[in-house]
Amino acid sequence: MNIYANVDPVNTVRSEMENTRRHQTPQHTGSDCVKIRRYRAAVVCLVLLCVLLLTAVILLCVHIRTNNTNYTKESSEQLIIITKLTEEKDQLLTRNTELTEKTDQLVNQNMQLTKERDGLLSSNHNLIKQRDQLLQEKTEVLKSIHEKDEWVYYQSNHYLISSEKKNWTESRRYCIKRGADLIIINNKEEQDFVRKISANASVWIGLTDTDVEGTWKWVNGSTLTSGFWDPREPNGRRIENCALTYSPGWADYPCSDFFLWICEKSSLK
Repeated sequence: MNIYANVDPVNTVRSEMENTRRHQTPQHTGSDCVKIRRYRAAVVCLVLLCVLLLTAVILLCVHIRTNNTNYTKESSEQLIIITKLTEEKDQLLTRNTELTEKTDQLVNQNMQLTKERDGLLSSNHNLIKQRDQLLQEKTEVLKSIHEKDEWVYYQSNHYLISSEKKNWTESRRYCIKRGADLIIINNKEEQDFVRKISANASVWIGLTDTDVEGTWKWVNGSTLTSGFWDPREPNGRRIENCALTYSPGWADYPCSDFFLWICEKSSLK
């Protein structure tokens, strides 16, 4: 007997298909759940990653903004400093310009003063030359005149030895009337000159201690500090108060005695 004689092939196939579907449905459902969980996990990770990226972007923006603010503040401070330095530089340049102008003015003034000084020095030099020339001419004229009057010229002074004898006071009066005075002997050269022109004769000189005994003074008021006394002189004390020169040297004699004398006067008189 055929067991498959009454079986409907269509129904059989349909039944088999349903059985197969029923057997396969659980497997298909588990795989989908895994996929969903994986998808959700991926989405969560992506969301977390986006959150992290967003946080990083926000922090970066804050950092950039902070740095930008600090940079702007520093830039402003630097700009202020640069502005001040520029102003100070301009002031220094202005001051330097003013000082340069003043320096140029001082240099010009100095040059002008130097020219004026040189001009004055030149004028002064010319005046000195003229003065020296006039003095020389005057000296020559005086020398010529005095030589005619028997005056002797020696070291810018003129000397006259008398040809007569008088006391000390009258001898001095004679010299004064002629613009001179009794001779003042200042050094050994002049002492030797006096001996020469007087031929070692005894002649009055302008030295006396009439005012204070022992304090010898010249006729110009100066006190004698050193002289050419004869080693034995002075020895007259109060009696001999006027000095004369003779061969051994100076000696004190009574002012009333009569001797020759020598007058002396400067060539500038």
